[in-house]
Amino acid sequence: MAGFDTVSFLSDYGTSDEFVGLVKAVIRDLAPHATVIDLTHDIPPHDIRAGSLALARCIQYVPAGVVMAVVDPGVGTARRAVAVEVASGAGVVVAPDNGLIAPAVAMAGGPGRAVELTDPAYHLASPGGTFAGRDVFAPVTAHLCNGVSLEAFGPSVEPASLVPGVIPVPREERGALVAEVLWVDRFGNAQLNVGPEDLSGWGEVVRLTWGDNVRTARLVTSFDEIGTGAIGLVLDSYGLMAVAQMRSSAADELGLGPGDEITLTTADKSEQAGMTVPVALRGGRDGGR
Repeated sequence: MAGFDTVSFLSDYGTSDEFVGLVKAVIRDLAPHATVIDLTHDIPPHDIRAGSLALARCIQYVPAGVVMAVVDPGVGTARRAVAVEVASGAGVVVAPDNGLIAPAVAMAGGPGRAVELTDPAYHLASPGGTFAGRDVFAPVTAHLCNGVSLEAFGPSVEPASLVPGVIPVPREERGALVAEVLWVDRFGNAQLNVGPEDLSGWGEVVRLTWGDNVRTARLVTSFDEIGTGAIGLVLDSYGLMAVAQMRSSAADELGLGPGDEITLTTADKSEQAGMTVPVALRGGRDGGR
Protein backbone atom coordinates (compact mmCIF):
# COMPACT_ATOMS: atom_id res chain seq x y z
CA MET A 1 0.00 0.00 0.00
CA ALA A 2 1.35 3.41 -0.96
CA GLY A 3 1.80 5.87 1.85
CA PHE A 4 0.17 9.27 2.33
CA ASP A 5 1.56 12.71 3.03
CA THR A 6 -1.55 14.44 4.40
CA VAL A 7 -3.64 13.90 7.53
CA SER A 8 -6.91 15.78 8.03
CA PHE A 9 -7.74 15.84 11.75
CA LEU A 10 -11.11 16.53 13.42
CA SER A 11 -11.89 16.11 17.11
CA ASP A 12 -13.77 17.36 20.15
CA TYR A 13 -10.52 17.87 22.08
CA GLY A 14 -10.56 21.67 22.08
CA THR A 15 -7.28 23.55 22.37
CA SER A 16 -7.09 24.47 26.04
CA ASP A 17 -5.49 21.13 26.95
CA GLU A 18 -2.54 19.36 25.37
CA PHE A 19 -4.59 16.61 23.67
CA VAL A 20 -4.41 17.93 20.10
CA GLY A 21 -0.71 18.73 20.41
CA LEU A 22 0.12 15.25 21.69
CA VAL A 23 -1.78 13.53 18.87
CA LYS A 24 0.06 15.65 16.30
CA ALA A 25 3.37 15.02 18.07
CA VAL A 26 2.91 11.25 17.77
CA ILE A 27 2.20 11.56 14.05
CA ARG A 28 5.20 13.84 13.57
CA ASP A 29 7.48 11.46 15.44
CA LEU A 30 6.43 8.38 13.46
CA ALA A 31 5.77 9.98 10.05
CA PRO A 32 7.76 13.24 9.90
CA HIS A 33 6.93 13.75 6.21
CA ALA A 34 3.19 14.00 6.88
CA THR A 35 1.38 17.33 7.09
CA VAL A 36 -1.54 17.53 9.53
CA ILE A 37 -4.48 19.78 8.62
CA ASP A 38 -6.67 20.79 11.56
CA LEU A 39 -10.26 20.70 10.34
CA THR A 40 -11.66 21.62 13.75
CA HIS A 41 -11.21 20.64 17.38
CA ASP A 42 -14.21 22.58 18.65
CA ILE A 43 -16.85 19.91 18.20
CA PRO A 44 -18.89 20.01 21.44
CA PRO A 45 -17.58 17.34 23.81
CA HIS A 46 -19.04 13.87 23.13
CA ASP A 47 -21.34 15.21 20.37
CA ILE A 48 -21.09 12.48 17.74
CA ARG A 49 -23.90 14.04 15.70
CA ALA A 50 -22.14 17.39 15.45
CA GLY A 51 -18.87 15.69 14.61
CA SER A 52 -20.44 13.55 11.89
CA LEU A 53 -22.11 16.57 10.29
CA ALA A 54 -18.88 18.56 10.36
CA LEU A 55 -16.94 15.69 8.84
CA ALA A 56 -19.57 15.27 6.12
CA ARG A 57 -19.28 18.98 5.31
CA CYS A 58 -15.50 18.69 5.05
CA ILE A 59 -14.94 15.39 3.28
CA GLN A 60 -15.34 16.54 -0.32
CA TYR A 61 -12.70 19.25 0.17
CA VAL A 62 -9.95 17.41 2.03
CA PRO A 63 -6.91 16.23 0.02
CA ALA A 64 -6.14 12.59 -0.58
CA GLY A 65 -4.68 10.99 2.52
CA VAL A 66 -5.77 9.91 5.97
CA VAL A 67 -8.78 11.49 7.67
CA MET A 68 -8.52 11.04 11.43
CA ALA A 69 -11.70 11.82 13.36
CA VAL A 70 -11.99 11.48 17.11
CA VAL A 71 -15.26 12.15 18.92
CA ASP A 72 -15.24 9.16 21.19
CA PRO A 73 -17.42 9.18 24.31
CA GLY A 74 -17.23 5.36 24.37
CA VAL A 75 -13.42 5.26 24.54
CA GLY A 76 -12.22 2.34 26.61
CA THR A 77 -15.40 0.30 26.01
CA ALA A 78 -16.14 -2.45 23.51
CA ARG A 79 -16.77 0.03 20.69
CA ARG A 80 -14.49 -0.70 17.74
CA ALA A 81 -11.64 1.43 16.47
CA VAL A 82 -11.56 1.16 12.67
CA ALA A 83 -9.81 2.24 9.51
CA VAL A 84 -12.00 2.45 6.41
CA GLU A 85 -10.75 2.85 2.87
CA VAL A 86 -12.61 5.43 0.76
CA ALA A 87 -12.48 6.90 -2.74
CA SER A 88 -11.05 3.74 -4.30
CA GLY A 89 -8.00 3.87 -2.04
CA ALA A 90 -7.29 7.60 -2.35
CA GLY A 91 -8.00 7.94 1.35
CA VAL A 92 -8.48 6.11 4.63
CA VAL A 93 -10.72 7.25 7.47
CA VAL A 94 -9.45 6.35 10.96
CA ALA A 95 -11.95 6.74 13.79
CA PRO A 96 -14.11 5.09 16.42
CA ASP A 97 -16.95 3.05 14.94
CA ASN A 98 -19.76 4.94 16.64
CA GLY A 99 -21.60 6.60 13.74
CA LEU A 100 -19.13 9.47 13.52
CA ILE A 101 -17.80 8.67 10.06
CA ALA A 102 -20.78 7.07 8.31
CA PRO A 103 -22.14 10.20 6.54
CA ALA A 104 -18.67 11.28 5.38
CA VAL A 105 -17.81 7.79 4.12
CA ALA A 106 -21.06 7.72 2.18
CA MET A 107 -20.27 11.10 0.61
CA ALA A 108 -16.83 9.80 -0.35
CA GLY A 109 -18.41 7.03 -2.42
CA GLY A 110 -19.00 4.47 0.31
CA PRO A 111 -16.65 2.18 2.20
CA GLY A 112 -14.07 -0.03 0.57
CA ARG A 113 -11.95 -2.31 2.72
CA ALA A 114 -12.29 -1.85 6.46
CA VAL A 115 -10.36 -3.25 9.42
CA GLU A 116 -10.54 -3.14 13.20
CA LEU A 117 -7.45 -1.62 14.82
CA THR A 118 -6.55 -4.43 17.21
CA ASP A 119 -2.85 -5.13 16.59
CA PRO A 120 -0.89 -3.62 19.53
CA ALA A 121 2.28 -3.56 17.41
CA TYR A 122 0.88 -0.40 15.81
CA HIS A 123 -0.29 1.22 19.04
CA LEU A 124 1.57 3.12 21.75
CA ALA A 125 2.02 1.55 25.14
CA SER A 126 -0.52 3.24 27.36
CA PRO A 127 -0.94 3.62 31.12
CA GLY A 128 -4.71 3.69 30.61
CA GLY A 129 -7.35 3.16 27.96
CA THR A 130 -8.94 6.58 27.77
CA PHE A 131 -6.79 8.40 25.19
CA ALA A 132 -7.20 6.37 22.01
CA GLY A 133 -6.50 9.48 19.93
CA ARG A 134 -2.88 9.48 21.12
CA ASP A 135 -2.37 5.76 21.68
CA VAL A 136 -4.29 4.12 18.81
CA PHE A 137 -5.56 6.49 16.13
CA ALA A 138 -2.42 8.66 15.87
CA PRO A 139 0.12 5.83 15.51
CA VAL A 140 -2.12 3.93 13.08
CA THR A 141 -2.51 7.11 11.05
CA ALA A 142 1.25 7.61 11.00
CA HIS A 143 1.90 4.02 9.93
CA LEU A 144 -0.66 4.41 7.12
CA CYS A 145 1.27 7.48 5.99
CA ASN A 146 4.40 5.34 6.01
CA GLY A 147 2.78 2.82 3.68
CA VAL A 148 1.79 0.01 6.07
CA SER A 149 -0.98 -2.03 4.47
CA LEU A 150 -4.49 -1.73 5.84
CA GLU A 151 -4.69 -5.46 6.64
CA ALA A 152 -1.72 -5.20 9.01
CA PHE A 153 -3.70 -3.32 11.66
CA GLY A 154 -6.25 -6.01 12.46
CA PRO A 155 -9.04 -8.24 11.19
CA SER A 156 -11.29 -7.27 8.31
CA VAL A 157 -14.60 -5.63 9.09
CA GLU A 158 -17.66 -6.10 6.94
CA PRO A 159 -18.47 -2.56 5.73
CA ALA A 160 -22.19 -3.19 6.20
CA SER A 161 -21.57 -3.76 9.92
CA LEU A 162 -20.19 -0.25 10.52
CA VAL A 163 -22.39 1.80 12.82
CA PRO A 164 -24.63 4.01 10.68
CA GLY A 165 -24.89 7.75 11.17
CA VAL A 166 -28.16 9.56 11.56
CA ILE A 167 -28.75 12.71 9.51
CA PRO A 168 -32.31 14.03 9.80
CA VAL A 169 -34.28 14.72 6.65
CA PRO A 170 -37.13 17.23 6.37
CA ARG A 171 -40.66 15.88 6.31
CA GLU A 172 -43.94 17.16 4.90
CA GLU A 173 -46.89 17.62 7.21
CA ARG A 174 -50.21 19.07 6.03
CA GLY A 175 -48.66 21.25 3.39
CA ALA A 176 -45.78 22.40 5.61
CA LEU A 177 -42.13 21.38 5.61
CA VAL A 178 -40.82 20.39 9.04
CA ALA A 179 -37.07 21.02 9.14
CA GLU A 180 -34.30 20.82 11.71
CA VAL A 181 -31.34 23.04 12.54
CA LEU A 182 -28.26 20.98 11.69
CA TRP A 183 -25.56 23.41 12.71
CA VAL A 184 -24.98 26.96 13.89
CA ASP A 185 -21.74 28.49 12.65
CA ARG A 186 -19.71 31.05 14.58
CA PHE A 187 -21.53 33.88 12.79
CA GLY A 188 -24.88 32.66 14.09
CA ASN A 189 -26.24 31.32 10.81
CA ALA A 190 -28.53 28.35 11.49
CA GLN A 191 -28.16 25.75 8.75
CA LEU A 192 -31.32 23.74 8.02
CA ASN A 193 -31.63 20.27 6.51
CA VAL A 194 -33.41 21.91 3.57
CA GLY A 195 -32.08 22.40 0.07
CA PRO A 196 -33.27 24.94 -2.50
CA GLU A 197 -35.12 22.19 -4.37
CA ASP A 198 -37.34 21.70 -1.30
CA LEU A 199 -38.57 25.29 -1.66
CA SER A 200 -39.01 25.28 -5.42
CA GLY A 201 -42.11 27.22 -6.39
CA TRP A 202 -42.64 28.66 -2.92
CA GLY A 203 -42.02 32.27 -3.95
CA GLU A 204 -39.69 34.77 -2.32
CA VAL A 205 -41.10 34.74 1.21
CA VAL A 206 -41.33 31.81 3.63
CA ARG A 207 -43.02 31.72 7.02
CA LEU A 208 -40.93 30.15 9.82
CA THR A 209 -42.54 28.72 12.95
CA TRP A 210 -40.71 27.33 15.99
CA GLY A 211 -42.14 27.03 19.46
CA ASP A 212 -44.43 30.03 19.97
CA ASN A 213 -42.50 32.10 17.45
CA VAL A 214 -43.56 32.99 13.91
CA ARG A 215 -41.46 35.07 11.55
CA THR A 216 -41.22 35.59 7.83
CA ALA A 217 -37.98 35.25 5.90
CA ARG A 218 -37.04 36.23 2.37
CA LEU A 219 -35.01 33.93 0.15
CA VAL A 220 -31.77 35.73 -0.66
CA THR A 221 -28.34 34.98 -2.13
CA SER A 222 -26.21 37.14 0.19
CA PHE A 223 -26.37 38.34 3.78
CA ASP A 224 -26.56 42.03 2.93
CA GLU A 225 -29.69 41.42 0.85
CA ILE A 226 -31.54 40.60 4.06
CA GLY A 227 -31.56 44.11 5.46
CA THR A 228 -31.14 45.36 9.01
CA GLY A 229 -33.27 43.52 11.56
CA ALA A 230 -34.90 41.23 9.02
CA ILE A 231 -34.63 37.45 8.62
CA GLY A 232 -33.37 35.71 5.52
CA LEU A 233 -33.00 32.22 4.14
CA VAL A 234 -29.59 32.09 2.46
CA LEU A 235 -28.24 29.30 0.29
CA ASP A 236 -25.05 28.57 2.20
CA SER A 237 -21.65 27.36 1.00
CA TYR A 238 -22.67 23.71 1.44
CA GLY A 239 -25.83 23.97 -0.68
CA LEU A 240 -28.33 24.07 2.20
CA MET A 241 -30.64 26.84 3.38
CA ALA A 242 -29.58 28.77 6.49
CA VAL A 243 -31.61 31.14 8.65
CA ALA A 244 -29.53 34.29 8.80
CA GLN A 245 -29.45 37.98 9.60
CA MET A 246 -27.37 40.75 8.11
CA ARG A 247 -24.14 41.11 10.12
CA SER A 248 -25.79 39.66 13.19
CA SER A 249 -26.41 36.29 14.82
CA ALA A 250 -29.75 34.86 13.79
CA ALA A 251 -29.27 32.01 16.26
CA ASP A 252 -28.88 34.41 19.19
CA GLU A 253 -31.66 36.71 18.04
CA LEU A 254 -34.14 33.90 17.44
CA GLY A 255 -33.00 31.46 20.12
CA LEU A 256 -32.10 28.69 17.67
CA GLY A 257 -29.68 25.84 18.22
CA PRO A 258 -28.72 22.50 16.67
CA GLY A 259 -31.57 20.02 16.80
CA ASP A 260 -34.31 22.66 17.00
CA GLU A 261 -37.31 22.00 14.79
CA ILE A 262 -38.60 24.70 12.44
CA THR A 263 -41.72 24.47 10.31
CA LEU A 264 -41.64 26.22 6.93
CA THR A 265 -44.83 27.25 5.13
CA THR A 266 -45.51 29.47 2.16
CA ALA A 267 -46.21 33.11 2.99
CA ASP A 268 -48.18 35.76 1.18
CA LYS A 269 -45.85 37.76 -1.03
CA SER A 270 -47.14 40.96 0.55
CA GLU A 271 -45.61 39.93 3.86
CA GLN A 272 -42.32 41.71 4.39
CA ALA A 273 -39.40 39.47 5.24
CA GLY A 274 -38.53 39.89 8.87
CA MET A 275 -41.97 41.13 9.92
CA THR A 276 -43.20 39.53 13.10
CA VAL A 277 -46.49 37.72 12.65
CA PRO A 278 -48.78 38.35 15.64
CA VAL A 279 -48.78 35.52 18.16
CA ALA A 280 -51.20 35.20 21.05
CA LEU A 281 -49.34 35.33 24.36
CA ARG A 282 -50.61 34.03 27.66
CA GLY A 283 -51.37 36.72 30.19
CA GLY A 284 -49.31 37.07 33.35
CA ARG A 285 -50.48 37.64 36.88
CA ASP A 286 -51.60 41.17 35.95
CA GLY A 287 -53.93 39.83 33.23
CA GLY A 288 -51.46 40.54 30.45
CA ARG A 289 -51.41 44.35 30.82
